[in-house]
Amino acid sequence: MSTSGQRWSDLVLGGAILTLLAVMIVPVPTFALDALLILNLALSLVMLFVTVYVADALKFNVFPTLLLVVTLFRLSLNVATTRTILLEGFGGKVIAAFGDFVVGGNYAVGLVSFLILVVIQFMVITKGAGRIAEVAARFTLDAMPGRQMAIDADLNAGLIDEEQARERRDQITQQADFYGSMDGAAKFVRGDSIAAIVITLINIIGGFVIGMTQQGLSVSESLRTYTLLTVGDGLVAQIPALVVSTASGLLITRSESQKNLSREIAMQLFNEPRAALMAGAILALLGLVPGLPMVPFFILASLCFVVGFRVRSDHKTETRKKTEAAAAAPPAPPEPVENLLAVDLLELEIGFGLIPLVDETKEGGDLLKRVTLVRKQCATDLGLLVPPIRVRDNVRLAPDHYSIRLKGIEIGSGVIRQGMLLAMSPGPGADPVEGEKTIEPVFGLEAVWIRPDRQSEAEVAGYTVVEPSAVIGTHLSELMKSHASEVIGRQEVQTMIEKVRENSPVVVEELIPSQLTVGNVHKVLQRLLEERVSIRDTLTILEALADHAPLTKEIDVLVERVREALGRAITHQYRDGKGELGVVSLAPALEQELVQRVQSAESGGRLLLPPADTRALLDRISRSVQDALTQSAQPVLLCSPFLRPYLRAFVERALPHVPVLSYGEVVSAGTVRTLATVNLEHAHQEV
Repeated sequence: MSTSGQRWSDLVLGGAILTLLAVMIVPVPTFALDALLILNLALSLVMLFVTVYVADALKFNVFPTLLLVVTLFRLSLNVATTRTILLEGFGGKVIAAFGDFVVGGNYAVGLVSFLILVVIQFMVITKGAGRIAEVAARFTLDAMPGRQMAIDADLNAGLIDEEQARERRDQITQQADFYGSMDGAAKFVRGDSIAAIVITLINIIGGFVIGMTQQGLSVSESLRTYTLLTVGDGLVAQIPALVVSTASGLLITRSESQKNLSREIAMQLFNEPRAALMAGAILALLGLVPGLPMVPFFILASLCFVVGFRVRSDHKTETRKKTEAAAAAPPAPPEPVENLLAVDLLELEIGFGLIPLVDETKEGGDLLKRVTLVRKQCATDLGLLVPPIRVRDNVRLAPDHYSIRLKGIEIGSGVIRQGMLLAMSPGPGADPVEGEKTIEPVFGLEAVWIRPDRQSEAEVAGYTVVEPSAVIGTHLSELMKSHASEVIGRQEVQTMIEKVRENSPVVVEELIPSQLTVGNVHKVLQRLLEERVSIRDTLTILEALADHAPLTKEIDVLVERVREALGRAITHQYRDGKGELGVVSLAPALEQELVQRVQSAESGGRLLLPPADTRALLDRISRSVQDALTQSAQPVLLCSPFLRPYLRAFVERALPHVPVLSYGEVVSAGTVRTLATVNLEHAHQEV
């Protein structure tokens, strides 16, 4: 909507609300009252049909506010019609028509009809809708922390990006606001019903007194005239109120679906032919009972038979078409024997019990989408072009098992309980949750498989609850990061080089093939990925190689030069909230001694220490890192560029999660704070 259109709509809405308040005070002519009463009925019908056709209740989240405005409109009309009836003894043609035609001019019948409408609205529709809104609001608010944690878990696992996480958080907030507003709006409808009864009694008593004292009417004439007008006024007001209450009940009971209400009812009510046929048979039998009207029962029975046989015929036709299409399809050619030699780079095999996780059409499975998100996340975080991952079932696996394979070799597996949720323990001492105890396959945490109805209980106890497909997706994501150096091949490297060539051809022409081959670049990228260094900035990597390749062809040296060029990106992930990089450094004497212990070789050097010295050094480094962890979330081990690759290989098995950086990489890292220093004899904590 344009700015001018928005301005006019705001003015119209504000003017309409002021007009509603003015109607209560300023006398309104009867012809204007007729128009406003018809408008009230029209608004209620529009609201009803919007709730019928809207696919999602949140798409009509303005309903609670609109309900307040419509209720205020109806009450203002009650005040205006009461004033007109008591002053003039006439409330307009609409009220007169309802008083004469709808109830046949019998005020007693009209009064009973009015009271029945009020009871239906107040005791049935309004009370039920209010209770549903209250329960929905309570459960939505109780589930918010757990749903927020699930979103954070998916985001951290790389299954969704930041924009998708923001959209899901906004949806949760909208649901909580909507159901909370509907819970409050139900009080307006209930108050409107009570006000209708009170206003009607006041009108009858006031009209009766005015008719006798001021109009000179007899008791019967006064009672008949003003009671009939009051009942007509009440019916005019309560019929739209009943329509709006019905719309409120329909909206609050809608399930989350992508279809409108009429289509859902048609698809679900008439989808099973046996139900219609059984209903028709029972109606036909009831029509034969003496004393019951035969014709209506037989007509409805015939209608049920027609619907049942029609639906069954449609089902048979659909099945026959599928069979004919399958038979008409050309037979698949025999698979060439050569294809049996091909090995898929990445495979995800699942037992037949986990097939619903993949079936998007019938079971609503989202595993394939999560696999796609894992590939995208690897490209974003590591710059790794992961080839398509084959997902297939394997009858040799247990029904609830899955296996992740790299080049045909299993690198990870796990067990999934289909139809249940995995609740990961927040830590030792957590309150137990009823379920099947297990170990989370990704990080080895204690966990419990729970039923979906216990999700709220587990989330209140502090557990992180995730879906089965999220467990597999997270496991796959972590394995991709751990084995990234094995996933990337020379073909992927060539694709990355060609991508750089499109925008920076000079860099590629200078480097390849005159200085390095694609195989050399492949080895450099593999070394970077082994330590989870992102290779997304391919241009910087190739420029660094072009600068240093003329001086040396040693892969270890080239890797260190590239890491220095990527220093800002490497150190960024380890800085704390203050922008500081916490490091554990080596004492100069210790570092010099280790440099002298490095043994070079053509296949790569290594740090050689006697077994006793190896254990002592690893123990000192481990204690220093533990001391640093009390001051920083992720301390790094800092050393000279020459020693860095050898020290990394030395501590990798004992301390796999401790990053090892060189001085050249932290030059552009901002503030560097030494948390601990590893000395020759013992770890010394810096003060």
